[in-house]
Amino acid sequence: MRSPVAGVAILLLIIFSVAAIAAPWIAPFDPAALHLQQRLSPPGHGFLLGTDDLGRDIFSRILFGARLSLSVAILVVSLSLSVGIVIGSIAGYYGRWLDTLLNVYIMNAFMALPGILLAIAFVAFLGPGLRNVILALALSGWVNYARLVRAQVMAAREREYIEAARSLGAGDLTILLRHILPNIAQPIIVQAAIGMAGAILAEATLSFLGLGVPPPAASWGSMLNDARAHLFDAPHMVVAPAAAVMLCVLAFSFLGDALRDLSDPRTQNH
Repeated sequence: MRSPVAGVAILLLIIFSVAAIAAPWIAPFDPAALHLQQRLSPPGHGFLLGTDDLGRDIFSRILFGARLSLSVAILVVSLSLSVGIVIGSIAGYYGRWLDTLLNVYIMNAFMALPGILLAIAFVAFLGPGLRNVILALALSGWVNYARLVRAQVMAAREREYIEAARSLGAGDLTILLRHILPNIAQPIIVQAAIGMAGAILAEATLSFLGLGVPPPAASWGSMLNDARAHLFDAPHMVVAPAAAVMLCVLAFSFLGDALRDLSDPRTQNH
């Protein structure tokens, strides 16, 4: 509440969440409905944000695009985070040859490849679709969470309360679930918030390249792709989806920064 940037970010996320959840009820038109006689109409004339080259209502497509983007972001971050926590916890807690195998060989191998290129290759091989997009983005994103969890677990496993729990007979799984993971949750939550922004941007990139969810599903990235041919005669086709992507990514990025400042004791008195 002390950070105006965080307040703006939360407000934007509430707006996008309401738009995504209530899209079927607040959208004035079916996002796939064609109004060919009103194609490329500017904002107004019965269409709040105008129409695209097929006469589809841009405002309705923005609303349903928010549903798609947020769904992909939540599922990608959840899947990536789950895999990253498991692998990072094993590598950080047990160390030795397991850490060498998981960190030096597997994690470094994934980090050597640009994430978006790995996702493009995965979707190009399996074909476009919502499930393949989510799997591709999770495949390219889990390693960031795994490296973070590994570092946090390695630092936490040497603390006194861990030694006390181990001396009382607690098993490895109990120590990880009850003592280590709850105490390293703050940096993971911050990384997850920033990861949501990256997932939305990556999904828009794949859709822009024609590798996302196939039409007629509404996606901000595919809307930008459709607008390329009408950049000068119908600029409103570009402005709305570009603003939606920008605001949603900025909201999650600002929220991640605010959570990071909140969890940093050095900033509590500023």
